[in-house]
Amino acid sequence: MHKAANHTYNKTRTFELILSAMCIALVFVATMMLNIKLPIAANGGLVHLGTAMLLIVSILFGPKTGAIAGAFGMGIFDLVSGWTLWAPITFISRGLQGYIAGKIAWSNGRKGNHIAINILASIVSMPPMIAVYYIGEGILYGNWIQPMASIPGDLVQNILGLIISIPVCAFLKKIKAFQ
Repeated sequence: MHKAANHTYNKTRTFELILSAMCIALVFVATMMLNIKLPIAANGGLVHLGTAMLLIVSILFGPKTGAIAGAFGMGIFDLVSGWTLWAPITFISRGLQGYIAGKIAWSNGRKGNHIAINILASIVSMPPMIAVYYIGEGILYGNWIQPMASIPGDLVQNILGLIISIPVCAFLKKIKAFQ
């Protein structure tokens, strides 16, 4: 590899690594900052700002960064906050959600620049996330009825994330650094 090309490659890889680490931290902090356990059944769910940050990261930076930030940011939250059993499920569900939202928002060269597509991306990412948690909880508890109690909390959390993330992304996309 040519020396200049190698330097550019290393610089790009370093930037991607730093960006991913920062986004993981942002998702983790947003999840820790405000989280409310819903009083629905035993495991009615947890509402937090991590979903909004996951969607923001996915829309601003694309599917790879969205998947990494969602999987690791919320997975680490589970590990350090008493939800350890849920960490593998969260890793899969939130990684998938970040990937789907980013993939759609960045489809056809859009790079998260189209508000209607960003809304669609966020909405389409919700059912797979909810399905993975449902299946994971069903496996954990050996019961396919009980996990239904978590679905309302998952919906509230995702709708809140959508309501917060779309205007934030629209605002940030006006700033040169995010274009």
